[in-house]
Amino acid sequence: VAASNEAGSSMFISFEGPDGSGKSTQIALLAEQLRSAGREVVTVREPGGTPAGEKIRAILLGEGGAVPVDPRADALLFNASRAQLVADVIEPALARGAVVIADRFADSTLAYQGYGSGLPVEELRGMIRFATAGRTPDLTLLLDLSAERGLARKSGSNRTRFEEGFDAAFHERVATGFRSLAAAEPARWRVLDASAEQGALAAEIAQIVHVALSAKR
Repeated sequence: VAASNEAGSSMFISFEGPDGSGKSTQIALLAEQLRSAGREVVTVREPGGTPAGEKIRAILLGEGGAVPVDPRADALLFNASRAQLVADVIEPALARGAVVIADRFADSTLAYQGYGSGLPVEELRGMIRFATAGRTPDLTLLLDLSAERGLARKSGSNRTRFEEGFDAAFHERVATGFRSLAAAEPARWRVLDASAEQGALAAEIAQIVHVALSAKR
């Protein structure tokens, strides 16, 4: 275990939000800031992050040509990738005291397949508990942005099956779903305006994480 991690306990942070909300940019900035402070940081993305997960990602996001996927199959595939990620990467990293930052986690299944596609949310929660063995993030940061504005930010090769194959109403239901999830669990979630200036948003996120890490020590 790196000596730098002995000063604080591990933490699992997830970033959620509609497509185009800027999660990957803010994750990179946060990871850099934490590493400069001496923390071990492990970043992961969903779906993917393991050899099996990357193969599942290609199916889910339509890489190499989109194939039709039923919403229930979507939910099962996302959770299969998630189960492997938890077992192979997230749990070992937390056990050695690292900060794990996830670009999406289980809340995305609830927002996309639940609120977006209309699958029963409680059934999805049971599937998620099984896949993650009960692991949930300590802190979830919602980069809140209208679906219309988020989709406008995505273009060309950045567009996946979810941007190409689902209508604006679906994406608006997803955005509403994230807000509902955050409102129902305020102790874990922090809602941030994703349209804010990049540097100002990064500073706000860094402060939130600093407070959360300090509280865990």
